[in-house]
Amino acid sequence: MTRLLLASASPARRATLRAAGIEPLVATSSVDEDAALAAARERFAGPQGVLDPADAVLVLAQAKAHDVAAHLPDELAEADDLVVLGCDSMLELDGEILGKPRDEADATDRWRAMRGRAGTLHTGHWLVDLREPDESAPAPRPGMLGAGRGAVLGDTSSTVVHFADLSDDEIAAYVATREPLAVAGAFTIDGLGGPFVERIEGDHHGVVGLSLPLLRTLLAQIDLPLHTLWNA
Repeated sequence: MTRLLLASASPARRATLRAAGIEPLVATSSVDEDAALAAARERFAGPQGVLDPADAVLVLAQAKAHDVAAHLPDELAEADDLVVLGCDSMLELDGEILGKPRDEADATDRWRAMRGRAGTLHTGHWLVDLREPDESAPAPRPGMLGAGRGAVLGDTSSTVVHFADLSDDEIAAYVATREPLAVAGAFTIDGLGGPFVERIEGDHHGVVGLSLPLLRTLLAQIDLPLHTLWNA
């Protein structure tokens, strides 16, 4: 039986998997996100030295998944049934990438800029298949490194989020809960921030932080049907 190792301490991502019938193992990475993005900009960015937001989250998801795969907890060091999933989310607003706010003042400024407008929430997903090699595995699909078990692959889920036109009092009250300080884009859709999201265009789960439809697609590419992870 294959087990999914989530390379994230996010309670929302863990809850999303649990609600979908998957009880993940959890390990956090020690990736320096600024350094990872700087290295990616140097290698891949255009003349302006700017990464596309959809690429930036994929870079970080990849870095986190590989870091956890390379530094497994002692109790999993000899495991041969693991698939590691790394995720990272950011909000794109006016072409700017927004991760977690630095402090309450930053969260307040973010919401004053976001209210009554729309942004795009990008969530990168990256899989590292640590299961024992399967000699009978099919040839790799386009865009997938490795063949069958041992493969690494990923993609980004992007969803347009339309924010309500909050009053200053509403922003102050929301920021005072400190919920916005812990999440990319300074909002949640599955928590206290839910009433402030009027509608979305795309996958709800991607906004929470882990797109279940995209995860299903990625798992299928390594010949691992999602339903085989139920209650694993």
